[in-house]
Amino acid sequence: MFYRFLLSSLFILGLTASSFAQNATIRGFVYNKKNGEPVIFTNVFLVGTSMGAQTDVNGFYSITKIPAGSYTISINAIGFDPLEQQITVIAGQLLNKNLTISEKELRLKEFEITSEKENEQSRVGTSVTTITSKEMNRLPTIGADPDLAQYLQVLPGVTFTGDQGGQLYIRGGSPIQNKVLLDGMIIYNPFHSIGLFSVFDTDVIRNTEVYTGGFGAEYGGRVSSIMKITTKDGDKKNLRGKVSASPFVSKIQLEGPLNKQEDENSGSTTFLLSGRSSYLKQTAKTFYPYVDTAGLPFNFTDLYGKIAFSGNSGNKLGLSGFRFNDKVRYRSLQDLTWNTFGGGANFVIIPTNSNFAFDGYMSYSDYTIKLEEASRPSRSSRINGFNLGLNFKYFFGKNDFQWGVETIGFSTDFTFYNELNRKIAQVENTSELGLYAKYRAILGKLVLEPSMRLQYYASLSEFSPEPRLGAKMNVTDNFRLKGALGRYSQNLIAGVSDRDVVNLFYGFLSAPDNAPNSYKGEKLNSKLQKAWHYIFGFESNLGKYLKFNAEAYYFNFDQLTNINRNKLYDDIPENSDKPDVLKSDYIIERGESRGVDMVLKYEYKRLYVWAVYSLMQVTREDEILKYAPVWDRRHNVNFLVSYNFGKQLDWDFSTRWNYGSGFPFTQTQGFYENFNLAGNLGSNYTTTNGTLGTAYGTLNAGRLPAYHRLDINLKKSFVTGERSSLEIAAGATNVYNRDNIFYFDRVKFERINQLPILWNLGVNFKF
Repeated sequence: MFYRFLLSSLFILGLTASSFAQNATIRGFVYNKKNGEPVIFTNVFLVGTSMGAQTDVNGFYSITKIPAGSYTISINAIGFDPLEQQITVIAGQLLNKNLTISEKELRLKEFEITSEKENEQSRVGTSVTTITSKEMNRLPTIGADPDLAQYLQVLPGVTFTGDQGGQLYIRGGSPIQNKVLLDGMIIYNPFHSIGLFSVFDTDVIRNTEVYTGGFGAEYGGRVSSIMKITTKDGDKKNLRGKVSASPFVSKIQLEGPLNKQEDENSGSTTFLLSGRSSYLKQTAKTFYPYVDTAGLPFNFTDLYGKIAFSGNSGNKLGLSGFRFNDKVRYRSLQDLTWNTFGGGANFVIIPTNSNFAFDGYMSYSDYTIKLEEASRPSRSSRINGFNLGLNFKYFFGKNDFQWGVETIGFSTDFTFYNELNRKIAQVENTSELGLYAKYRAILGKLVLEPSMRLQYYASLSEFSPEPRLGAKMNVTDNFRLKGALGRYSQNLIAGVSDRDVVNLFYGFLSAPDNAPNSYKGEKLNSKLQKAWHYIFGFESNLGKYLKFNAEAYYFNFDQLTNINRNKLYDDIPENSDKPDVLKSDYIIERGESRGVDMVLKYEYKRLYVWAVYSLMQVTREDEILKYAPVWDRRHNVNFLVSYNFGKQLDWDFSTRWNYGSGFPFTQTQGFYENFNLAGNLGSNYTTTNGTLGTAYGTLNAGRLPAYHRLDINLKKSFVTGERSSLEIAAGATNVYNRDNIFYFDRVKFERINQLPILWNLGVNFKF
């Protein structure tokens, strides 16, 4: 009843808010004439004035506080023909104006910078990267298509552990501290066990926003980062599709109208289907026998579907569902299987005669993972639950105010054995409720984005107020200072120790009730994981085509919960005399992450250059020891070059080089024969065979060798029909065959490397 009352109250409050401005408002959507898809993040402005607005991820814009009169409304977007239309508004009028723009017939030979600088000056944009299909297509492809997992690796502050079992670490946070949203649906594992692929098909993605810190109050439940993925609705005009194949993966994608959109003011119903499957284990025996004669041990399948209903006024409802799975048989020692599925709905509503818009979502996700090993009991984890939310946004000239509510409920079922074969298990149900408000104000050269989130964790009866602030100062037209700070919390903890070098198994737990309630003698009043973010930086336009961005950050993880890797005893009355650090399932830690990210971007004519350098230091400290976690990579460099050439601009060459300094690891001091005489103290140790024991050095005091890799790709496009084309892509991963270490097998005294050079040939057919 409380949730129903709260949501009803918020909805009524939003509807009763009226546009009390005395001037007029123009609002609407901008569509691509070719397929009816919204044109995102482009400026709509009134010629000869300073009045304008940027379209959002749905193509929606709203220009308010317009004096009565006649104007020319204009759009000048890269890759589209310019559009100008005459309009007349009267005082107090709210004019709905949908606009359609046409793609240029020929690919541009030169990029004209039009509204981008205005967007940079009016948005704080601290620690956020926006990724569209245009950016992803500039990256060397692994197979026939680019992949989001490959692009994320070139972003500032992002660390990947490698080609196999790769995990995503952002500015010192662990994977459990990253929240991934697909049209509002929570994706608990976005990456396959072979680190070259995500679960997302690039061709269904409209836009991706990656917040590496300092994000606003509209996002909650994580202490490190947010990745928000918005999918396309499907072509509103024509049936279209794509078939692709490579030695890694094959894919088929189909989209089109169930009810065609006739013009920008008419509704439509569309569908979008995508399915892809890998067959590396089979094809590797033929194409890459030098890697493993049994084939690469990775196989996965990704399925996604969506139906979108669009109304005449731009209101929209999307229904979508997904199923992803992954199977690995690693070196005949480990069998890993995970499956995830879910579905949901998201909508956008633009009420008539009101100067606001609102959107919402509701979804269900289920994720199960199981790891079976020859040397220890199997491990398993399952998390499933729902999330739903509403977001309201009001427009006041160039300023805006938004607020919303979100509720999440999930259950966890977890069974884990540490290296000492001590069992850790949990079955738990929990829920969260969040309420936020955010205001963006442009005060001359200063842009402010204060926000506040109130997060309540019902199962823990714990309330977390979380103030946040973003700011930007436009010192000059070409130089801007920016910064952000904020408080963050989360319930979930990882079902694996952050101290493990290789994490093929990654489970989920809710915050445990039996975690220690003190840290180094200091009483703790919370069961949550918490962090403060502090970020400061600047951005500069070094001429028309060259941009430089730098950010320094400090993340204070003032409370973290981790699996107790050193548990020796069960926490039972018989062991009451044992110290908590040896019998508790969990330990409390604190941590810090500090660093600097620098990005240099050059874009002129057909040449694109992206250079990134990240300097980072990460530490964790428990009751006994201060150490560097295994993802503490001190230096990380990415250099990407993309060049488009040919008379018809139908050739594309791209290359990427990555360098990363060595990860921490625990060195081996020696080996000994380990005797287990429990239950038989009379055994003769001189004739009893023991097991091999390892004497370890200081935790993560050593460093592995540095990682570096060069990828190249060459693509050629052929026009095969009025609406069909063929693309052939050839390239290689790890071109100079660098031996990058994966881990070291202590027992066999054998170095296990990441993937060697992998040549690939991919074919795409679009129709």
